[in-house]
Amino acid sequence: MTKTLKLSAIALAMLGASAAYSGNHAGGHSHDHGGAKEVKESTAANTEMADGEIRKINKNTGKITVKHGEIKSVQMPPMTMVFGVADKAMLEGLKEGDKVKFNVKQDGSNYTVTEIKKAQ
Repeated sequence: MTKTLKLSAIALAMLGASAAYSGNHAGGHSHDHGGAKEVKESTAANTEMADGEIRKINKNTGKITVKHGEIKSVQMPPMTMVFGVADKAMLEGLKEGDKVKFNVKQDGSNYTVTEIKKAQ
């Protein structure tokens, strides 16, 4: 191997290790220190639900388009966006134009509605 090729291989290996490390730690502290994970899940369960209006529903694919306000739990500003749903059954009884309250879970670049209900 030439010196340049060796250096390139080392640089790529370091970059890959760096990306893997940051991917495991992106968005905060994720180590389990005697119940820290339980606290994080409990906090997420108590998060204020976001407000939105259903623009489109696709029950076949389990996708829903929502014009929403800020979603504090995932630090998302107001916008209109397509979300997957955790369970297609959640879409029963909902229609375009409904005002809703909902919770979202982020997994990398994917956002999934974990709970949704008509707003009062």
